[in-house]
Amino acid sequence: MYKIFKRVIDVVISIAGLILLSPLLLLVAVLIKIDSSGSILFKQRRLGLDGKEFEIYKFRSMKVGAEKSGSGQYSFSNDPRVTKIGKIIRSTSIDELPQFINILKGDMSLIGPRPTLTYHPKEIQEYSKDERIRFDVRPGVTGWAQVNGRKNLDWSKRFALDKEYVQKMSFWFDLKIFVLTIKNVVLMKDNVNTNKTTN
Repeated sequence: MYKIFKRVIDVVISIAGLILLSPLLLLVAVLIKIDSSGSILFKQRRLGLDGKEFEIYKFRSMKVGAEKSGSGQYSFSNDPRVTKIGKIIRSTSIDELPQFINILKGDMSLIGPRPTLTYHPKEIQEYSKDERIRFDVRPGVTGWAQVNGRKNLDWSKRFALDKEYVQKMSFWFDLKIFVLTIKNVVLMKDNVNTNKTTN
């Protein structure tokens, strides 16, 4: 029952977010175009509900062709491929805002396990039974693992926290994660990469 209510909340918040934040979204889009050549949005294949692939949207924060050089898709602290505007929107998590569109499309939820790449940390057939539990719900813009270390966590810990979220998912648990996310964004906590990462 909560999954239906959760979906309604996701849609309402996403529509409200896109409308209320439209001036900011437009400003960021213009600044990205001024700062570097290339598209405004960065699109990438990820694994979602039931392990099915979808295309995630983010504001582009790296130079065009960055994934074809150096560390590929992986980003790291002081990555020279990140643009000037990219550094700002990453540190403030503004680069994630286009995922409101993913939520409206039904690809994602506001709260849930972060969607992994189709090949990293492993391909879908390589996930264990416990690890595959994360695919029982829609992936989220933020989640239990993100408010408990985010980029500083190794994958085994992330998977454990994702499993805990799926098993305990409720309105109050989601509200707790949402409040902690706002706190972390305001404090810009765990937004800087300490290791190579794609999230």
